[in-house]
Amino acid sequence: MKAPDGNKLAILNALKQGVFVSGQALGEQLGISRAAVSKHIKTLQEMGLDIFKVTGKGYCLNSQVGLLNKTQIDQHYKALGANTADVEVHPIIDSTNSELMRRIQAKTALESGTVIVAEMQQAGRGRRGRVWQSPFGANLYYSYFWRLDDGLQAAMGVSIAVGLAVYDAIKALYQVDVELKWPNDIYINKQKLAGVLVELDGQPQGPCQLVIGIGINLQMPESFSQHIDQAWTDLNQHTQKLDKNQLVASLTYHLEQRLVQYRQTGLQAMYEQWNSLNAFAGEYVELNTGHRSWRGICEGIDAQGGIRIRQDGEVKSYYGGEVSLRKAQL
Repeated sequence: MKAPDGNKLAILNALKQGVFVSGQALGEQLGISRAAVSKHIKTLQEMGLDIFKVTGKGYCLNSQVGLLNKTQIDQHYKALGANTADVEVHPIIDSTNSELMRRIQAKTALESGTVIVAEMQQAGRGRRGRVWQSPFGANLYYSYFWRLDDGLQAAMGVSIAVGLAVYDAIKALYQVDVELKWPNDIYINKQKLAGVLVELDGQPQGPCQLVIGIGINLQMPESFSQHIDQAWTDLNQHTQKLDKNQLVASLTYHLEQRLVQYRQTGLQAMYEQWNSLNAFAGEYVELNTGHRSWRGICEGIDAQGGIRIRQDGEVKSYYGGEVSLRKAQL
């Protein structure tokens, strides 16, 4: 699917105020026919936008989250006292993570703090090869580039720090408490709100380049929920104050704070807080690699970010990779 052309973006900008606009007014504004307006509206709906029509009133975009705007993101970000990130806004992209990884592979010069956000992903990716549902304008699709000079091994616990950064941003903006599920999911009331995908490029002992991908459900259209194979929620169900640009700024600010902390002391100052937010604390769980599985009581994480499982009175730590953790039946 192509990115929205100028007319479609103009229609989106006219509708994002949350009030009805007639097809005739849109046509006059853009110099096109009402039939052409209707065709553009249909295309936008197919992208996942919740636009509805009322006879005699016109069209209205049913969205509380707004559209991405670099100027507004930068203003919110600087108001937090930060100035290091460089945010790029894309209407449609295959994947924000994939774009940064391509630049790494092409040896493009990148500075830590390069951020890519998009209104829609055509090939959004979750962990273990899963598709990340990415309808236009509905959610946050976000990737952050970070350089770590201490090698791949030093990056082992980064997803723990990222989960805490998501907690920080959502708590600061909305006073909503989230739970964290190892290794990199964010829950509210046992329903998935967000996911993290950290990808690495580098040498075991040399500089390491990380792409930190974060997807947060903001206002997921019901038409896309049928493709999600687990219980989920979005922020719109928990707050009425959503501003996507403010969220991008807050997330970037808190992510930078956590990464500075991680570079200085690893998880030493973070793992106990993570344990206080553990979605599966004390629950019977199954850890699965696809080839082997273990069951036991979830005891949280250790200081290196490994998940601790108690089996037959003995506690063992297991570390990341292509693993999944879920509740199990006794």
